[in-house]
Amino acid sequence: MKTLEAFPYSNILVLGLAKSGTAAAKVLLKNNKYVRINDGKAIQSNDQIEELKEMGAEVIIGSHPFSVLDDIQIVVKNPGIPYDNPIVAEAEKRNIPVITEIEIAGLLTKGPIIGITGSNGKTTTTTLITEMLKCSQKPVKVAGNIGKVATDIAQTTDEDETMVIELSSFQLQGIKNFKPNIAVLLNIYEAHLDYHKTFENYKAAKFNIFKSQTKNDYLVYNADDPTIIEAIHNADSIKIPFSRKKQLREGVWIDEQYVYFKNERVMSRKDIVLVGEHNLENILAAIAAAKLNGATNSGIYQVLTTFQGVKHRLQFVDTINNRTFYNDSKATNILATQKALGAFKNSIILLAGGLDRGNEFHDLLPFLKKVKGMVVFGQTADKLAGIAKEAQIPIVVKTENVQMAVKEAYEISAPADTILLSPACASWDQYKTFEERGDMFIQAVHTLR
Repeated sequence: MKTLEAFPYSNILVLGLAKSGTAAAKVLLKNNKYVRINDGKAIQSNDQIEELKEMGAEVIIGSHPFSVLDDIQIVVKNPGIPYDNPIVAEAEKRNIPVITEIEIAGLLTKGPIIGITGSNGKTTTTTLITEMLKCSQKPVKVAGNIGKVATDIAQTTDEDETMVIELSSFQLQGIKNFKPNIAVLLNIYEAHLDYHKTFENYKAAKFNIFKSQTKNDYLVYNADDPTIIEAIHNADSIKIPFSRKKQLREGVWIDEQYVYFKNERVMSRKDIVLVGEHNLENILAAIAAAKLNGATNSGIYQVLTTFQGVKHRLQFVDTINNRTFYNDSKATNILATQKALGAFKNSIILLAGGLDRGNEFHDLLPFLKKVKGMVVFGQTADKLAGIAKEAQIPIVVKTENVQMAVKEAYEISAPADTILLSPACASWDQYKTFEERGDMFIQAVHTLR
């Protein structure tokens, strides 16, 4: 069993269970720490809670009394719990540090860590890096916001294995000393303001990814993003830029014919099968991180000539009567939908809508020129219908959900059209996750057959 040698706290509050809280609690208990668990939504008969009690945890569920902080030295917070939560706010008043489970994962990991963050493209880039290393016969494991709890994966990672971690702003806001050996910053765009309250807070959380890096670490960054360029001046790490707009003799770049790592020609551009200009940025970032970690050009080539995208991120689903269907359910903000719309040259039927977070969607207007029809659903249906009217889109249909939207989209489409689910909204008004929403889309497409 791996031990938490550099974790100097004895009494810990785990606030919020779910996957990350449960994983953190188990590791702490195995390391003979006193662990108190507080979760307002859990139920007494939960098998998971019974297991934690048997391991020695004190469990307080159903409410959040301030007394849960008594004698506590540090709080391990579920990333989804906001910082204005009363217990978190009280902990900060008492000068009790608040961290997320990623901090513990970093202490457990003895091998190299590649951390990836950005407003969009994290999952695609994380997957590309992982596959490039695998195809280069480099031992690697993947974790983090991609769906696998980093603390769980860290316990099984050997010193010669690289851990590739997708990192959200929620996770990064709660780190103190965690640092990846290679940090990847993809892009920064206003997002999750319901959680972070201001864009400045959101940026600060994202930029935590390099705050503890040293001169022996690498920071792979988007040289086309002015917000990132301004932020990285204070980074101590070795800076490796990537760009799809300009030549970079010290970074990764692309011209009309080839992809380059510094002055080395890596592969032909025409052999890349992943669609979308925005995905070129993800590809360049992945090449930089993978090459710095020892990936071979042949391994990179093998991935980029076969990889067509991760599930729910511009995922090709099917072609039916010369209509092509793409599932981009992971597009939970406007920027992601902008990038998806820019990925196609032919006419588009756009399916969009979901949780209303106060956005007015005017930033979509310049990207709707190829959209000949929109099918809208969810809480934001009326707002998006208004934007479609403003963009003079000839056909706009309002429907109840994604499943019905697929049928409506097919009926208003013509041969050679792309039917694209790219909601520009979170899914929680109708679906538990964006994955569930995407699966409903896929199922409805297959039903058309």
